[in-house]
Amino acid sequence: MFQRLQRSLDLQTEVGKKISIHIGVLSLQGCIQPHEPHLKALGATFVEVKTKEDLNQIDGLILPGGESTSILKLIDLFSLETDLMKTFNQVPTWGICAGAILMARKVASPKQKSFKILNITVQRNSYGRQSDSFNTEIDGYCVSFIRAPKINWVGPEIHVLARYNQEPVWVSYGHWMASTFHPELNSNTPSPMHRQFFESVVKHAQSKIGPKKLR
Repeated sequence: MFQRLQRSLDLQTEVGKKISIHIGVLSLQGCIQPHEPHLKALGATFVEVKTKEDLNQIDGLILPGGESTSILKLIDLFSLETDLMKTFNQVPTWGICAGAILMARKVASPKQKSFKILNITVQRNSYGRQSDSFNTEIDGYCVSFIRAPKINWVGPEIHVLARYNQEPVWVSYGHWMASTFHPELNSNTPSPMHRQFFESVVKHAQSKIGPKKLR
């Protein structure tokens, strides 16, 4: 089983190099740089996304953990909302912790604006304060819950990829993915979550380019 998974990873990494996969991390505020070694381990190019022009250069986008209200204010300050919405519809997007809050259809405790991409309800800071942060294993990989939200409800179309204490913590729908935890802080690269996202980005890029151009 491990050999099959490794062959799949090697293939995806090789394809990623052939078609030059660029994965951006929205770099306005939050946990940004720790994603770089995970993406490089998969053969992807890490891109700090700060402008509309940066959004045009990427094949996938990560909305990082951080402070969701601060990120929203900076998105408004730099007039990125419209371009981000276009990007969400055009390329695979993964929201982590605060990023998951931004992707949720409904946000509680307290209510706040979101992009309403994924049909989920999240409750902010449900695992306590910064001092209540903890590490645990998800999918056999050590991840960090840092002032993490809880996913209280998922729509019937949402795929639950992992649970913690019976509650969804990693979900997906179409080319969108969200996790309430941070996998990027683990130095064992790449994380299973980055790998899955990368594979989604590769498949999406392949569908746009066509098989003949990959040869």
